[in-house]
Amino acid sequence: MPNPRLRSSVWWRKWGKEIAIGAAGFTIFLLALKSTSWKKESDLDLNRVSIQSDPALIDLTLLPNAKDRGAVCLDGSPPGYHLQKGFGSGSNSWLLHIEGGGWCDTLASCSSRKVTALGSSDHMDHQVSFSGILSDGKSQNPDFFNWNKVKIRYCDGASLAGNMENEAQNGTTLFFKGQLIWEAIMDELLSVGLANARQALLSGCSAGGLATLIHCDDFRELLPKGATVKCLADAAFFLDEKDVSGKPSMRSFYHDVVAIQGVAKSLHKDCILRMESSQVIKNIKTPLFLVNPAYDFWQIQNVLAPSSSDPHHYWLKCKLNIQNCDPSQIEILQGFRTALLNALSDFQHNKDGGMFINSCFIHCQTWMANTWHSPKSPRIGNKTIAEAVGDWFFDRRAVKEIDCPYPCNPTCYNMVFG
Repeated sequence: MPNPRLRSSVWWRKWGKEIAIGAAGFTIFLLALKSTSWKKESDLDLNRVSIQSDPALIDLTLLPNAKDRGAVCLDGSPPGYHLQKGFGSGSNSWLLHIEGGGWCDTLASCSSRKVTALGSSDHMDHQVSFSGILSDGKSQNPDFFNWNKVKIRYCDGASLAGNMENEAQNGTTLFFKGQLIWEAIMDELLSVGLANARQALLSGCSAGGLATLIHCDDFRELLPKGATVKCLADAAFFLDEKDVSGKPSMRSFYHDVVAIQGVAKSLHKDCILRMESSQVIKNIKTPLFLVNPAYDFWQIQNVLAPSSSDPHHYWLKCKLNIQNCDPSQIEILQGFRTALLNALSDFQHNKDGGMFINSCFIHCQTWMANTWHSPKSPRIGNKTIAEAVGDWFFDRRAVKEIDCPYPCNPTCYNMVFG
């Protein structure tokens, strides 16, 4: 997906209430979208924003020997991560989160990433704040606040799974080395304490969530046999559905990603032709939790109704604001939700698995306080996503939460695009 040129604040609507989130902290949403703009629709009331006060800034660490082993970003720069050490009872527990940011399926689109943080560590922020599932505040992150927490930066354009020889593009070289990046970062983290983990959770959002699915069992194998190890994929269950024109647009797109980046070497043999999440999760043995909105705006905009399938812009207003959808469009969206639930039917019977499928028009939900755990977070059965994940991870109860159809849930955060 092209990198949208967005520098303004991003605006959210929660059934008429809006929250502003700085663009610098909104990388995953921005870079998962095609070029668009955002607008403010009413004055911001800061008293309604639930955020961590004065969050600590966490330094970027670049892998020192990455270039020697070929584990580099698209432009050849070293990959990186941010680590916040755990404390107290969480000193030997680890939570890793792989950021998202879409994929590149052509030499041109991969080359364009070289001048962004999604393709080069030269453009990554040297410090970032942690929130949501990465927060060190107990009120915001009740079960994982004192764990060792790592944000893995995403700079390969193929969910840390590419493994192809270098390619030339306009006189410069592209490096498709996502698999080597994964291995190098794991080696680094194992050397600084991950090898002694008693509990560990690998998580990720969007393209980072797909990376979590791809590497989940590998992660389990790296850690002590006696450790409790699980995985969490946020907004990463991508459907292999035809678009509104009847074409398999996303299947073609993923096929191109797999081909240009050599992703097949990192996938199970049943998933080589498709990076469809339902195929990937069938082969995962490690306990897995899925957080997914039934009306994932990214999938509605790029899987169900991409611009190429809608030349007369019939879907434009609906894709920007679900409240603008007419009855026939809502019927199609309900069918898309049904397709998601059907694809998850086998997983619902997985005794070690967990899920939180809400009816919100949103994408990732774990890395921000407002959607992860706050007084106004989305809920199913009066449980926030954080509470549901915690209950599942610590075996407090079985968690298979599936929301009622839109627009039944008044706790949802629904995106509004201007």
